[in-house]
Amino acid sequence: MARPKEQSAQAQIVAAARKHFGQDVARVSAPGGENRSSFRLHLTDRTVIATLRPNFRRTHLEAHVLTELGRHCSDLPECLGVVGEIMFQSDVGKRRLNVEVAQVAPAVQLDLAGEAVSAIFRIHGAARQTELNAIMPHLGNNRDWVLNFVDAVDFLKDLGGGISDQFDRTAAYERINAPARQFVKWDCRSGNAAIGRDDKLRWFDFEYAGLRHGAEDIAWLIGDEAWPVAPQDMVDVVIDAFDPTCGISLPDYLDYLSVYLTFHAVQRLKLISKEAKKRGWLSKDRIRRYDDAGVHPEFAAHICRVGAYFSDQSELTAPLTRNFLEAQAGFDAIVAQTEKQRSA
Repeated sequence: MARPKEQSAQAQIVAAARKHFGQDVARVSAPGGENRSSFRLHLTDRTVIATLRPNFRRTHLEAHVLTELGRHCSDLPECLGVVGEIMFQSDVGKRRLNVEVAQVAPAVQLDLAGEAVSAIFRIHGAARQTELNAIMPHLGNNRDWVLNFVDAVDFLKDLGGGISDQFDRTAAYERINAPARQFVKWDCRSGNAAIGRDDKLRWFDFEYAGLRHGAEDIAWLIGDEAWPVAPQDMVDVVIDAFDPTCGISLPDYLDYLSVYLTFHAVQRLKLISKEAKKRGWLSKDRIRRYDDAGVHPEFAAHICRVGAYFSDQSELTAPLTRNFLEAQAGFDAIVAQTEKQRSA
């Protein structure tokens, strides 16, 4: 049952929808759970998504982003209007990518990966045809953000021994402190994409969109601990889908992607460990269903493999590969112990 605050939000949304669409709302559901900002409205002729965020400025910026991008590509929801603090957008489908990709054969997983990455590059290309690259906020462009992002590697000390003296933090700071040259959606975890009735994959949730290098969106997908495609296979997917008009050479793009993903993997590990201490390990089905943090030892081991693979692709981060591998061994041991207890 919805809590009073949620009931109030839903009542506000329903009233706005009736006025905006000129028809009754038959039912309201919460696709991401009752604590999320978006609701699915079941109208007489279709379903739409209504979003009421705590920060209305983000809602209005997101609506502008969807409108501008929608003029040049179809890989995202259509903005159907804004009423006060509420944004209405088209329903991109109930088949979330994070759930869908876990239910299909490996060959189909690669196909979905290709669709997801290609859509990201098309969205970036669409942004270059608009004013977004000039007006969007710069993300992660201050000293404290860069320092915190890189220095998080110290978390690996507790999981896999000390950090090697060969790791050059200053060089890492400089590499991550990339100029804000390109639109990024941000938070491209696989739970933020869905497959519609037309079988087309679309990305949604542009709340945190801004400007940065551009490879960060790809990093969010590959660095999603619940994403099952092996990192080396994802590199092939990126190479196949790469858009040479983005203004960055493919070798430089892949190098930056590898370095950024190394530290992104640490951030995901920190989140998983924090949540595991607070809530214990969760089931993989629950994590995917509610698009939750990957609080499962198999997911933790996977993100360690991702970190190990990408750290090893650059001389800058190669000294950290050993830390990821040792951390992975620890999580693999937890998985093995859990399976042993179940079979006992």
